Amino acid sequence: MVIADDHAPIRARVRAALEAGGCEVAAEGATADEAVTLALEHEPDVVLLDIHMPGNGIRAAQLISRSLPETPIVMLTQSREDEDLFDSLRAGASGYLLKDTDPALLPDALRRVLAGEAAMPASLVTRILAEFRSPARPRFRRRSAAAAKLSERESEVMELLGQGLTTDDVAKRLFVSPTTVRVHVSSVLRKLRVKDRESAFRLLRED
Repeated sequence: MVIADDHAPIRARVRAALEAGGCEVAAEGATADEAVTLALEHEPDVVLLDIHMPGNGIRAAQLISRSLPETPIVMLTQSREDEDLFDSLRAGASGYLLKDTDPALLPDALRRVLAGEAAMPASLVTRILAEFRSPARPRFRRRSAAAAKLSERESEVMELLGQGLTTDDVAKRLFVSPTTVRVHVSSVLRKLRVKDRESAFRLLRED
């Protein structure tokens, strides 16, 4: 497997626990770019990624998932934020473990991932279920006359904004700058000939 975390003591502790549990660690990295390079080089059974390392671990998960779709990715992080959890799953992660997990439990958790199971604390599973059970906002009609005027990325930006995300949230989700998001919104308003986002949302949700 490949481990990527910018804190060397954490990498050493995780590696020791995995090797004590019978796992073989092929390589270690400290940045998202190193994680992607090492994953492509070694094609490991599992990739274990920190989220908040240089270059963004979620971005690394997305790139690895695209290139190695059969390779399970597990995030090992201090973050309990819903945004990080859901963004990791959308990026292709098969598990989300917290760094306060007993390191001795990591080998079994990763073996469960290899067996096709998800590795995640029960508290986070509960939050995922709550998210899916919450009332959904009306989605845009992709085949509407208004939606047909937009590019795929413009539609994606408006869909996320329409779900209640902020400009900064959308930028993080799409790995672009807030300025880029605003440019897309301005383009949408111009194409739909409306003055504000709410007017655009109404057009995009119309039957």
